[in-house]
Amino acid sequence: MVIHIINGPNLNLVGIREPEVYGSQSLDQYLAGLIGLYPEHTIDVFQSNIEGEIVDRLQQVGFEDCGIVLNAGGYTHTSIAIADAVAAITAPVVEVHISNIYSREPFRRRSLLSPMCKGIIAGFGLDSYRIALTALLSNESGQTT
Repeated sequence: MVIHIINGPNLNLVGIREPEVYGSQSLDQYLAGLIGLYPEHTIDVFQSNIEGEIVDRLQQVGFEDCGIVLNAGGYTHTSIAIADAVAAITAPVVEVHISNIYSREPFRRRSLLSPMCKGIIAGFGLDSYRIALTALLSNESGQTT
């Protein structure tokens, strides 16, 4: 199975930005290790700070036989365009957050994406990506998670 990991704004700063919230390991380092755990699968990583590029990427890959792990960052709470793109595509999307957005500021507790996604994983640090990947792969093989 092909998995597309799509990351939004400021996630390129994980490891530097607010290490008390996001940890001190860079997202690139973590994802490189994660990809190494699944050599039998193709895992593609994309990151953009630009909303339209995220929409374009979802539209580009979202009709393939694949799964998508989406961490839209701050756009989670504001982007109707990304929510509409997730609703329009056929690939299953798992929404991911490194921190527990429901234990943070009130504006972070609302996700415009969650209703369009197959599931949401939040609050497990960078391991949220592995959990989402495991859920997509287990679901693909007919297992329930």
